[in-house]
Amino acid sequence: MPVLEMVGLCKHYNDVPALNDLTLRIEEGEVYCLLGQNGAGKTTTIHLILGFLEASSGSCSINGIPVQVNRTESRKEVAYIPEIVQLYGQLSGLENLDFFSRLAGLKYPQAELSAFLSKAGLQKDAHTKRLATYSKGMRQKVGIAIALAKNAKLIVMDEPTSGLDPKATAEFTELCKKLSAEGTTIFMATHDIFNAVSLGTRIGIMKEGKLVHELSTKTINAEALQQLYLETI
Repeated sequence: MPVLEMVGLCKHYNDVPALNDLTLRIEEGEVYCLLGQNGAGKTTTIHLILGFLEASSGSCSINGIPVQVNRTESRKEVAYIPEIVQLYGQLSGLENLDFFSRLAGLKYPQAELSAFLSKAGLQKDAHTKRLATYSKGMRQKVGIAIALAKNAKLIVMDEPTSGLDPKATAEFTELCKKLSAEGTTIFMATHDIFNAVSLGTRIGIMKEGKLVHELSTKTINAEALQQLYLETI
C-alpha cells in the first residue's frame, strides 16, 4: 500500500483548473520532489494532501486513509513543514516541541524531547534557547523533530531549502536521506533543481496544473534536469 496516493485529483476555481487529473503513488521511504513555476499547482497539491482544500474530483489518501472522507485520521499520519516554519519565538526549541506534541495528544519526558531535537540535527546547546534566536535552518530542524515526535509516516515540505545557506542545505539533505532510509516518506515542492537530484528518488515537473514529466533521479543528472525543466516551462 502506498503511503501517499492521488488518483485523478482535480481542483478548479470558478471553472479554472488549478490542478488537473493528478495521479501519483509514493511508496514508503521515497523522497518525491515536485518542480514547477509559481502557479503550476504545487501548493494546491500540498493543500489537498493536507486537507486544507476540498478536491473538485478525484481522491487522495495517506496510508490508505481517504483525506476528504476522514481528515482527522489522515492528518495523524502526516507532518507539514512550510517554507517558513511557524513556531513560538518566545519559547525554546524544547518548549515548542513539547507544546506541539501535546497538541497531537502526545506527552514525552524532557529527555525524550531532547532526543528528538538531536536526531533532527539541532545542537544540544540550542535546545533551551528561545526560538527567536534561531536561523531558518534551525527552525526547520524543530519542525522535523515535531514530525519525529508525531511518528508521521509522511512529511510534506514546501520550499524547504529556500533561504538556506550551503551548509544548512547540506545538513538538511543528509537529514532527509537518513529519514528516508529509516522508512519515512517525504513529499517536497521545490524550485531547487540541484537539491532535487541530490535528495530525491523521483522528480515530477508540473505545468499549468498538470504533471507533465516524471522521472527517476537514477536516470538524470542536474544539468539534464535543468535543461528539461527550462524546456518545459
